[in-house]
Amino acid sequence: MMCRVRLVTLRALACIVLSAACLVAQESDDSHREATVGMRAKIMQLVVEGSELVPAPSTSESVLVVRVLATWPHGDHLRYDLEWVGFEEGTYDLTKFLVRKDGSSMDNLSPVEVNVLSVLPGDAFEPSELERSPATRLDGYTTTQIVTGVFWGVGLLSILFIGRKWKKKALPAPPKPTLADRLRPMVERVASGNADAAQKAELERLLVAFWRARLDLGSVRAMDAIVTIRNHKEAGALLRQVEAWLHAPEPPAKFDVAGLLRPYRAVTADSLAVTSAALGGGN
Repeated sequence: MMCRVRLVTLRALACIVLSAACLVAQESDDSHREATVGMRAKIMQLVVEGSELVPAPSTSESVLVVRVLATWPHGDHLRYDLEWVGFEEGTYDLTKFLVRKDGSSMDNLSPVEVNVLSVLPGDAFEPSELERSPATRLDGYTTTQIVTGVFWGVGLLSILFIGRKWKKKALPAPPKPTLADRLRPMVERVASGNADAAQKAELERLLVAFWRARLDLGSVRAMDAIVTIRNHKEAGALLRQVEAWLHAPEPPAKFDVAGLLRPYRAVTADSLAVTSAALGGGN
């Protein structure tokens, strides 16, 4: 007996809850059947008899447009969520802006009325002119832009000009080529046998002329100067090697080019520019 009473009570509560939900849904639907011009509104869970409905084609002169958001079966009918927007004040039947998807008749369809309200006064045909108000001053923003632009320009000019000058001053000048750098390719050509007679004679002449000026032998006869240079510990090393390459029947196959050129590393290549007086003196 108690179980039956509880079951009846639960069924009664369920009916009450469903009825309340239906009333709330009905109130929600009714609250969306009124909107101002140009504002969107929705009608949810609307049951319409007959086959499926779709929006009717609209034009630029349409006073109201309907959009179908969702469709569900509802027994022998269909249930819809609709969205609509009106462009002219008045009361309209949404079904006049829908058509059957299968092209069947829309006769005997219950009307679904909505109200489009105007936000303008009744005697107004155009929007009211906006009240004039003084424009907001942008002095602070404009000043900030100008100051920022000036600093940016100064920084850019500093990088382009001052920075470049500083770099140019900071970079050391490339070292001048040494006499060893100038003599190396000539020595290697003579040692490998790839030098012609003029190049061999030029190397021997340059060495004699350099050491005559270096050892202050400009007033000594050429033959005596060559003997002095050949016997000199530092000056004669490369000269004796060159003479061996030029005149010995079997020139030495092994030699230290770096060691032979060591005395010429501390002298710039400009030292080869010996004056004609130094070359011809002391004959």
